[in-house]
Amino acid sequence: MAAIHLKDMPRKRLRGWLQEAGFQGFRADQLFEWIWRHGRVELDTMANLPRRLRAHLASQSSLHSGLSVARQLQSSDGTRKLLVGLEDGLQVEAVILADRERRTLCASSQVGCAMGCDFCYTARSKVRRNMSTREIVAQFELCNTLLAEAGEPALSNIVFMGMGEPLANVENLVAALQILTDARGLAFSARKITVSTVGLVPHIPRLVPLGVHLAISLNASNDALREQLMPIEKHYPLVELVAAAAGFARESGRRVTFEYVLLGGVNDQAEHARELVRLLNHVRYKVNLIPFNEFPGSGYRAPLEEDVAVFQGILRSKGVDVFRRRSRGRDILAACGQLAGKGEGAV
Repeated sequence: MAAIHLKDMPRKRLRGWLQEAGFQGFRADQLFEWIWRHGRVELDTMANLPRRLRAHLASQSSLHSGLSVARQLQSSDGTRKLLVGLEDGLQVEAVILADRERRTLCASSQVGCAMGCDFCYTARSKVRRNMSTREIVAQFELCNTLLAEAGEPALSNIVFMGMGEPLANVENLVAALQILTDARGLAFSARKITVSTVGLVPHIPRLVPLGVHLAISLNASNDALREQLMPIEKHYPLVELVAAAAGFARESGRRVTFEYVLLGGVNDQAEHARELVRLLNHVRYKVNLIPFNEFPGSGYRAPLEEDVAVFQGILRSKGVDVFRRRSRGRDILAACGQLAGKGEGAV
């Protein structure tokens, strides 16, 4: 039987696993703190754990990780893209976004993506597998280590907007979020974490008790257009997705962010803006407009500046909080929709 990896278990699960083996529950709290708060990977250094427990852990579990940064690219705007090598030799990309003293990790959740969104570079590479809980959290650890070595501020925010669909890997994602936000572990604020989804409706309620923010990659104002751009629409049409978003906002007390990638001549016209306002009428929300970031062979073009201005103006005139997201890292293919797990881009 394969050894259980201790870094895959949130504290509650770790407690249950140890109690089943006959150990007291508080030992899980001690072990969890050694692993996450103190960063220990050698059992012999965990001084307050009894010898019998350390022997059990040595025989039944694993703690070491083989993750590493295979390549690092730096954009002219300060954005860094990391090609992260996983334990089995596969690779994903993570991005550090710099804005004054703020550092945001754009984290991945899968190797590749199966959602098939027509305008996304990541979708051109088929999904290879889900990332494990420890691999998801390791992106945070690796990036914070790099920032510390460079004398820069630690990560202040995390957005799950990298490679993969986070809610398609919901079990490992939830476990990773529990580890990241546990007060006895990494103690990262849930209020500083955003999970983005294309709209896997049944899993959206799983995020409510975690205290994180929800972003929905919408990109269309009607069903026909969304189905053209995003195959997930066939499974969860807009009426179901918007209802799930309203439920999240109601239960969590937080606004939902709707991300809208503006594709030149496709979804960026005035009628689309007016349709979007009607669609989201009963949701507590804001909108992030993202002018399309082109990539080789995309088949789409960036919107005209005047079309972006008109679109944003219509939403504002209807009382919508709407923001234009500034694309960062485009010169190293690190912007929204450009990650592919290949470490591409100009140095």
